[in-house]
Amino acid sequence: MFFKVSGEKLVSKNKKQETMKTIIKLTVILCTTIIFFSCNKDDDGPQIPVTTTDVYVAGFEDNGLRTVAKIWKNGIGTPLTDGSHYSEALSVFVSEDDVYVAGYEYNGSKTVAKLWKNGIETSLTDGTKYAEALSVYVLGTDVYVAGHESGDAKLWKNGIETPLTDGTNFSDANSVHVSGSDVYVSGFEDNGIKDVAKIWKNGIGTDLTNGTNHAEANSVYVSGNDVYAVGYENNGTKDVAKIWKNGIEKSLTNGVNEAIATSVYVSGNDVYVTGYEDAGTKTVAKMWKNGIETPITNGVYEAQVYSVYVSGDDIYVAGYEDSDSTLIVKIWKNGKEIALTDGSNYGIARAIFTVTY
Repeated sequence: MFFKVSGEKLVSKNKKQETMKTIIKLTVILCTTIIFFSCNKDDDGPQIPVTTTDVYVAGFEDNGLRTVAKIWKNGIGTPLTDGSHYSEALSVFVSEDDVYVAGYEYNGSKTVAKLWKNGIETSLTDGTKYAEALSVYVLGTDVYVAGHESGDAKLWKNGIETPLTDGTNFSDANSVHVSGSDVYVSGFEDNGIKDVAKIWKNGIGTDLTNGTNHAEANSVYVSGNDVYAVGYENNGTKDVAKIWKNGIEKSLTNGVNEAIATSVYVSGNDVYVTGYEDAGTKTVAKMWKNGIETPITNGVYEAQVYSVYVSGDDIYVAGYEDSDSTLIVKIWKNGKEIALTDGSNYGIARAIFTVTY
């Protein structure tokens, strides 16, 4: 039996049925697709990735008897010691899921340089001499710690110490940064008369100042082929906050007031430096971005900052502000302050590190 289609062509009944089935299938698929996309909320506009940032802060808080090393994660503080001896956390670094903290604990007669990994402590020195671990940096499976023991600048790699000087003069290693296979340490070495700001690259020291006046490099950061260090140099009467880029110095303050640069961080083409300057009656916490100064506090209360970390568009700074009764542990995110302690006991934030995922 045949049917006439469109008045022009004859087709079999079977072919017409097959054609109708195909049309029905295509219609179902098309309708399903339309329904799916019309019901999908993700089609409302461009998708913005959801990210979370964890903020780690190292420092200490007094327990009423003595200082206790602490780590704060997103504002929640955790003691690293039992509080029976003085201790401080001075640096923090997060690698993968592991949290490393450098600092010291008093053993009853001497301070012992310590490293905590996820809260588990390791002594870097044997406790027979005064020692402190001031900075920690992790690259892959290697853990680098800078500090001092009995007045000698030292670097520990995976717990094995390397002296940075011959021990003739007093010295200290304040900061460590690793770039590829190169290890950079900043600090100072006394020349017998004055402290000389220095950078050690793979154990070889280079003077940043000529030794005429006291100077110290408190922090080092490497970005590409550029090596940045910050600290201070005395001008004969006052400490002047300074930055060195590849050994070339630049003053961040004019030398009228005491000022010290404490930390440096490089993000893209921007160089961030934290520190503080005496305003006459109070020290004011400050940040310099590409050499341009921004006060973090208003000078009503004593305040100092010791660490800066940049994550995307967010700038984090850590330190303290005095409420006239006690030192309150504080961080500032994009200039907005966040108190980590309630002021019942004094404390200081010494380092900050963030992880975004």
